[in-house]
Amino acid sequence: MTSPMFEKIALVGIGLIGSSLARVIRREGLAGRVAISTRSAATLKRTEELGLGDSYTTDAKEAVRDADLIIVSVPVGSSGAVAGEIAPALKKGAILTDVGSTKASVIAQMQPHVPDGVHFIPGHPLAGTEKSGPDAGFADLFDNRWCIFTPLPGTDPDALERLSEFWRRCGANIDTMDPQHHDMTLAIVSHLPHIIAYNIVGTADDLESVTKTEVIKYSASGFRDFTRLAASDPTMWRDVCLHNKDAILEMLARFSEDLAFLQRAIRWGDGDKLFDLFTRTRAVRRSIIEAGQDIDVPDFGRQAVEHPSKN
Repeated sequence: MTSPMFEKIALVGIGLIGSSLARVIRREGLAGRVAISTRSAATLKRTEELGLGDSYTTDAKEAVRDADLIIVSVPVGSSGAVAGEIAPALKKGAILTDVGSTKASVIAQMQPHVPDGVHFIPGHPLAGTEKSGPDAGFADLFDNRWCIFTPLPGTDPDALERLSEFWRRCGANIDTMDPQHHDMTLAIVSHLPHIIAYNIVGTADDLESVTKTEVIKYSASGFRDFTRLAASDPTMWRDVCLHNKDAILEMLARFSEDLAFLQRAIRWGDGDKLFDLFTRTRAVRRSIIEAGQDIDVPDFGRQAVEHPSKN
């Protein structure tokens, strides 16, 4: 049997990402011990019932003591408070990383608390579902998904490679980029689609001319696919909006301009412009399938992953 990559891994936060990490760490034998911390006593109790770790505590500082790898999986707005809490217990040489969907804000919050000798490497696995909590996780969540690092100047290359290898063993592909570039990229590929989905579902919920019964009854005509995104964790997405504000507002402005173009084409019956746009966007979908980031079956491939392995 191969020796674990890390003697002790601490998971601070045990929602979808944290609980999926716990499962894949156990399956792949990546840690000698896994310490789990979460603020909620009820969530911690459930995590222990699921057997996701070796020790459990509501005290994050206790969880990270003597840990070789610390993974912070909390809403991005809580990153600074968590970093301040655990900083005194971080040992020299440890790797500290996160999974937050915004990077410039997380760096600004966490970096001032990181002690000398601790390798802080911000990260973001681009993987998830609309479900949350320790029951939602599964070991295959990161398979063939991207994990993006936004390393700070002076990052130790050996620590970066060690963390990269950890994520590879979790099934992920690795990329690195500048924090601002990450935040702009994620604003268009993740944050804006979620905001649009929340807005469309909210509009439907407000409509008085269409009863909610009809909205649910006929949802398979397209509305249903927006509701999947709009069912995502409200705390997480509130924090994303507040902590990637500039990039999101930029993308919303561009989207609004393109929407006005589409509005005009419909108003004036410009079929050529509509056909050109719809052809172009169809090609994007094909490219995503060819890149292995989805599968070519109806319902965005959701039926194929409806009951993932709960390893």
